[in-house]
Amino acid sequence: MKYITFAVPCYNSENYMRRCVDSLLIGGKDVEIILIDDGSSDRTAQIADEYEIEYPDIVRVVHKENGGHGSGVNKGLELANGIYHKVVDSDDWFDKESYQKLLVKLKAFTGERPDLIVCNYVYDHLDEGIKKSMDYKNVFPIEKQCTWDEIGKFYPSQYLIMHSLMFQTKVLRESEVKLPEHTFYVDNLFSYKPLPYAETIYYMDIDLYHYYLGRDDQSVNEKVLMKRIDQQILVTDLVTRSVDLAEVKKIHPKLEAYMVRNISIMLTISSIHLLLIDTADSYKKRKDMWNHVKEYNEALYYRLRFRTLSGFTYLPGKIGASLTIGGYRLAKKVYRFQ
Repeated sequence: MKYITFAVPCYNSENYMRRCVDSLLIGGKDVEIILIDDGSSDRTAQIADEYEIEYPDIVRVVHKENGGHGSGVNKGLELANGIYHKVVDSDDWFDKESYQKLLVKLKAFTGERPDLIVCNYVYDHLDEGIKKSMDYKNVFPIEKQCTWDEIGKFYPSQYLIMHSLMFQTKVLRESEVKLPEHTFYVDNLFSYKPLPYAETIYYMDIDLYHYYLGRDDQSVNEKVLMKRIDQQILVTDLVTRSVDLAEVKKIHPKLEAYMVRNISIMLTISSIHLLLIDTADSYKKRKDMWNHVKEYNEALYYRLRFRTLSGFTYLPGKIGASLTIGGYRLAKKVYRFQ
């Protein structure tokens, strides 16, 4: 039995993928690790093959034409055999002690397993020796199975990202989540669309996932995000349209409130970076982005515009833009999310 399938999309990852894979191998034969070589041009494919030869009962390798991160995630889910499924970026890694605690818990579950396991993640500026743990102790009961009706309130800095979530494989497949190819920021869709399909949640207060920050070419780097702003806008639109929130609200109103908040965060990120670009075209894109929400769901538009954080990033004029950017700079300094 494989308790977890780890899907690790790899593209030109030769300089750091060993740190990632070695941290996952601690799970031994209780896990499977699928390394998806996404058309790399460096030694990534060779390194992956070496792992498969050395650990044939744990590691599987897929070589495919380049399709982007989303394509790798799709392939990993297609091939997964584990009860749970976890996507791990090739420059990130697991904490050994927390990982061992997770495996012990997975083996100890009796009866119906939770659909979703939530753990903490760590913003890890490894090169600077700076870490910031993001937990959910105020949101979920600790090590007690719950439903969306029992969750607490999220703080402004908290949201459920792919690094904190581990769904049952069958839940992901039931949700029919599929990510677009050759597009960045698609992990937002992967951590959003399946949520209504997870009826039960189990939270462990462990710092499991280390999210590496510091590479100049990372997609979350401010300059890179500004360069790829059209892709961020696209994914924001895909997320907004991916779930019928009215139907979610009928069953789990607290989950629906969180999902609206998630859209708000994505609009906030897009709006801020369009303001940082500071051109006539970027201001037009910001206006168009909000208009697309209004065209899709007018009630949602007004809720986002006047009752959530994202509305404060759509303040009129230069003064409004300055206030928005100032708030963003302060949050970035406090939470170290880039």
